[in-house]
Amino acid sequence: FSFLQERLRCVLGLLVLLHSTDSFYVPGVAPINFHRNDPVEIKAVKLTSSRTQLPYEYYSLPFCQPSKITYKAENLGEVLRGDRIVNTPFQVSMNVEKKCEVLCNFPNKPVTLTVEQSKLIAERIREDYYVHLIADNLPVATRLEFYSNREEEEKKKEKDVQFEHGYRLGFMDGNKFYLHNHLSFILYYHREDVEESQEHTYRVVRFEVIPQSIKLEDLKADEKSMCTLPEATGSAPQEIDPTKENQLLFTYSVHWEESDIKWASRWDTYLTMSDVQIHWFSIINSVVVVFFLSGILSMIIIRTLRKDIANYNKEDDIEDTMEESGWKLVHGDVFRPPQYPMILSSLLGSGIQLFCMILIVIFVAMLGMLSPSSRGALMTTACFLFMFMGVFGGFFAGRLYRTLKGHRWKKGAFCTATLYPGVVFGICFVLNCFIWGKHSSGAVPFPTMVALLCMWFGISLPLVYLGYYFGFRKQPYDNPVRTNQIPRQIPEQRWYMNKFVGILMAGILPFGAMFIELFFIFSAIWENQFYYLFGFLFLVFIILVVSCSQISIVMVYFQLCAEDYRWWWRTFLVSGGSAFYVLIYAVFYFVNKLDIVEFIPSLLYFGYTALMVLSFWLLTGTIGFYAAYMFVRKIYAAVKID
Repeated sequence: FSFLQERLRCVLGLLVLLHSTDSFYVPGVAPINFHRNDPVEIKAVKLTSSRTQLPYEYYSLPFCQPSKITYKAENLGEVLRGDRIVNTPFQVSMNVEKKCEVLCNFPNKPVTLTVEQSKLIAERIREDYYVHLIADNLPVATRLEFYSNREEEEKKKEKDVQFEHGYRLGFMDGNKFYLHNHLSFILYYHREDVEESQEHTYRVVRFEVIPQSIKLEDLKADEKSMCTLPEATGSAPQEIDPTKENQLLFTYSVHWEESDIKWASRWDTYLTMSDVQIHWFSIINSVVVVFFLSGILSMIIIRTLRKDIANYNKEDDIEDTMEESGWKLVHGDVFRPPQYPMILSSLLGSGIQLFCMILIVIFVAMLGMLSPSSRGALMTTACFLFMFMGVFGGFFAGRLYRTLKGHRWKKGAFCTATLYPGVVFGICFVLNCFIWGKHSSGAVPFPTMVALLCMWFGISLPLVYLGYYFGFRKQPYDNPVRTNQIPRQIPEQRWYMNKFVGILMAGILPFGAMFIELFFIFSAIWENQFYYLFGFLFLVFIILVVSCSQISIVMVYFQLCAEDYRWWWRTFLVSGGSAFYVLIYAVFYFVNKLDIVEFIPSLLYFGYTALMVLSFWLLTGTIGFYAAYMFVRKIYAAVKID
């Protein structure tokens, strides 16, 4: 299995990083040294569009094909992303220029597209598809130049340069479709320092393309596959008429330039973002807000609690104590097991599993080991970690289930191992059927699905059982007060103690702390951007954990003061309140940022968003629940109870 190799590579990368203190960047692959005239292979990855969210493999369109098509063996993450890496007929040699060459093997005979093929190409151009190629594992990029300040355009001719991933398949003008049939590749190399007697070696450090649309009549091809490009001003673009057959030539040119960029920093071009200031601003903003609120909350809670505990522990004035109200009154019911303890402990077990997985993935990615150069590594690592973290999820779920007076541990373990993963698998399977129907490469192939099921039932399930067994056998959590035989009556609650109001109130702080980061994550998922700022993400994650814990403690304190002891489920639901805001933000993002109009892309967007919201609710709910549980045990241990 190639994804096992990927996993081993991650572990080796970690060891290398720990061993060498000066190397900050650990790429997915070792650098390849080329000599002059060595072939540089250009491969195709896929076609993508942010309008349809459906990737397609390169040869789903009638591009020129090599004599033998070979697909690269892929890891789990690449398959799930819809990458299908395949060879192409482009002949590129290190540091060898090519003016213009015809791609398909018959120089004088143009390619004829049938009506069906013309229709398909026109449809893909209308849907705004991009083509993604790679050379030496570097993705191709299109350079975009624009003036940063329009008024001073005359004074300063400095242009801002940004890069777009891949290149546009074509463009529309009115109701006409034009295909980019000529590609001008610009490859940058870095000359490595060698001894005088040795031959120079080169490394590829950047891969750009300038796509052009040139009419068949303007491309003059000869017998040797050579062609001459027309003058830029006088050429007409290559139109694709979807109602009839079209004739055209696919051509390309290669230009090499020397660059000062070192191999280790060759990805910087793709990852340069003009928004790093926004990131720092948002992080500082979040930190200030969270610490400010933490300070206020901690002061209020600690002062109020000290006062409460001092009052409750005064034995002088017995009459006053008899009339006392507040959280001490519910001491005989506060640890009464809730309804459906098995489902609660199962959901919390999955939450622990998610928490461990996310923490490790972000930390490892922050060290630079899951960089975009090792394609699919992030997703592969996340899948494996979720499976292996089942042992912790099972342990915490089992121990809590025992504390809640549960007896059927085997059923509880099965519930923990299948409830959340079952929902995820079910939704993904339904969405996958729709993607299959569209013949997209984003559809998970049947063998991969079987492999995932084997991982679920062969790795995750046994580990959850193992963890559950030990958790269930361990001493249950020590509750400081005894539970009464007869449940106490709950007084009528005020309107603001309603569950839904609680969710709305509790969700604001954690969501506010992370919503700018959410924008970048959404852009990475839905608009084919690279996400690499894991250092920021790690900080945001810590802030999220702190803010969820605090809000949860405040909410449970108010609830107990209102003499409502049914806090188990409520804390779990209310702490996950920020997931509700994530859902609202996802709808806002869909309406304002994305240009999706068709049914299936919309279904995919909301299907995957539902999964994200569910996972986020489990994660934040679990963090809040454990914070509140520790808090409740602490305050009841501090008061004297007769």
